[in-house]
Amino acid sequence: MQASTPVQPRRSSTRSIKRKKFDDELVESSLVKSDRGRLKALPVAEKSDATSSQDSVAAQVPEKKKVTVPPPEKKKATKTATKRKQKQKDTVPAPVPASTKDLGRWKPQDDLALITAVQQTNDLPSVHVGIKFSCKFNLKEIQERWYALLYDPVISKLAVTAMKQLHPDVIANIQSKTLFSKSEESLLGKVLSTSQPTLEIFQDLLNKYPDVFHPSRMATCLQNHWVLMKQYHLLPDQSVQPMPRGDHVLSFSDVEDMMDDEELQDPRDEVLEHELDIADRRNKREVRHLEQELPKWQVLVDSVTGVSPPDFDHQTLAVLRGRLVRYLMRSKEITLGRATKDNQIDVNLSLEGPAWKISRLQGIIKLRHTGDFFIANEGKRPIYVDSRPVPTGNKQKLNHNAVVEISCLRFIFLINQDLVNAIRAEAQKMTGSHGT
Repeated sequence: MQASTPVQPRRSSTRSIKRKKFDDELVESSLVKSDRGRLKALPVAEKSDATSSQDSVAAQVPEKKKVTVPPPEKKKATKTATKRKQKQKDTVPAPVPASTKDLGRWKPQDDLALITAVQQTNDLPSVHVGIKFSCKFNLKEIQERWYALLYDPVISKLAVTAMKQLHPDVIANIQSKTLFSKSEESLLGKVLSTSQPTLEIFQDLLNKYPDVFHPSRMATCLQNHWVLMKQYHLLPDQSVQPMPRGDHVLSFSDVEDMMDDEELQDPRDEVLEHELDIADRRNKREVRHLEQELPKWQVLVDSVTGVSPPDFDHQTLAVLRGRLVRYLMRSKEITLGRATKDNQIDVNLSLEGPAWKISRLQGIIKLRHTGDFFIANEGKRPIYVDSRPVPTGNKQKLNHNAVVEISCLRFIFLINQDLVNAIRAEAQKMTGSHGT
């Protein structure tokens, strides 16, 4: 009988198991229910000196179950965060090149007009003066743009691409308005200023010199430019002739004498003539009515001129003198304000200046039997007499040479002392006779 050989314990690794476990296995194996129904973690088993490999493996299982696996929700959150970052990277606009920052003011039409005009005149100051761009560029900006179109490859490429996208009619319109070169104006100068050229003459010029004139030139364009040159005395044959001065200049009256009025007469319209007759009769009736009302007017308005006429006559009690007009007071009581279609007053202050802030009935000037003048404020705004305010509903005495301010208008009040003294004396006689 052979002696029993000792069984050596099986070597086992203390590392975690490589096989992945599901979530339910991890939860159920690491947690166990207690007496109270709560989940409680299992205690870690200590190492034993068991000889069997199965016992050693079983003793190490709790340690392996300690491996923590991140929950799936966190993985989803990290995935969504990475997707958002990728979307943000995709939506970030590409950086704008530095050469295209200042191209907003220059339109393709401006570039085309600049290139065409420079090719015609070879003079940037003339282009700055003669070409009307979409914006008001100064000479320095035009020079910088021209140099950029010549030497900056990015700007020139963008400008050419934009000009190619213009409509043919827009291109033709821009090129037809370009400046005239000196060679073109010299050919137009061959047409004498004393002649009356027709379109056929300018069409012949286009046919004879197609290399000199711009391809967009038309006969009407040449004729209009020739008329302008003649008007400003720029034709070569006009340099020999002296410029017209004084009576030699053609005036509007001379042109009217040259015109035939019979050619301008329209056919007779009976309905229109009937309406004009009715309007004429209405106007004459209104004039006649005003003539009848003229003696009833209490204030006479006179314009202020450089020649100072006498302020008073035998009928004027006082004068309200402004910067433009004079109001002659010929009755003992007058009204001041702003005249409207429905409101007629004695002194219309709108004849002196802006009166939109003045009431229609601003005030009343009255002469009492004592010979004193008083002004009563009936408007919404105050009246100033010698810089003293007169509120609404109050009165103030007016002395000779008193300054009356109403809104932005200023007047000087002048009194006819002789006539006022005569009225005062007559009033005193009347009161004395009644007393006796």
